[in-house]
Amino acid sequence: MSSLSSEEIHAQRSDFGLRLSNSMAKYGPLCVGIDPHRQLLTDWGYNVDALGAELYAMRMLQAANGRAAAVKFQSSMFERYGSKGIAALERVLYAARQMGTITIVDCLHGGLPTTISAFADAYFKPGAPLLADAITLLPYYGARSLGGVINDALNNGRGVFIASLTSNQEGASLQTAIRQAGEYKGKTVAFGIASTAQKFNNGINGMGSVGLIIGATIGQWINDSGVDPSKFTGPILSPGYGWQGAEKGDLKTVFKGTKGNVLVTVSRFIAAHGPSISALTEATESVALDIRQALLEASTEGEETDEAD
Repeated sequence: MSSLSSEEIHAQRSDFGLRLSNSMAKYGPLCVGIDPHRQLLTDWGYNVDALGAELYAMRMLQAANGRAAAVKFQSSMFERYGSKGIAALERVLYAARQMGTITIVDCLHGGLPTTISAFADAYFKPGAPLLADAITLLPYYGARSLGGVINDALNNGRGVFIASLTSNQEGASLQTAIRQAGEYKGKTVAFGIASTAQKFNNGINGMGSVGLIIGATIGQWINDSGVDPSKFTGPILSPGYGWQGAEKGDLKTVFKGTKGNVLVTVSRFIAAHGPSISALTEATESVALDIRQALLEASTEGEETDEAD
């Protein structure tokens, strides 16, 4: 990076956000989750092993190609098979890159800066064995503990998604807890995480490269968090739609006023139509249209609220 001009560095650090924004403009706000659950492998007639997971992933990739803005691989579903599973994940990530599909590895890593710096070698740097466009991170060692790995991602034209408002049932009690000290004293934990992430996106024209994870099922308590998704300028990765219970109305509630930066993940709802490629592609196209319409209405509702004010 030291040999690059300031303009080149700025372009590199905003590259993921630009590429994802372009992909979402072209294909819509759907991210296909590729999660080879044991039951799905069995239902599809595959062995519950690394090869079965790889075959499943390749088929889901085919269905997503040209129909979704990105794909997200659940790393634990491959790690369960040890070295063979990791090798399978390497191969499906390579296949996705050959298709030109944006890849997110859902590994939810976190830790001390001295240890998580190794993730850059695994996911971000040229020649990385698990080279991906973005990974997911957990901020509960402190959001600032992620600064080093976030900068490694940005400096290599990659991105991250930081868990902020998750859809698990116990999330609300932790994420809406009030901070007792520090820069965001008196604000919620979630607010501090979102604000720290936003700092990396300040000064970027268009969508930034540092994102948040905000579940689609949290509408009942999002106001308690103090987080306003419409004011966040990075990408927002939103699980919970479909199988986990969120519907179009939930997307409109949580993401009211957002401006094209919400990427909704759907996995099992699509996979339930497999292994037929034609059925998978039809399901992918159908859910993509539903999500696009719901988020368009969410954006419009936000504009109407602003006009009323």
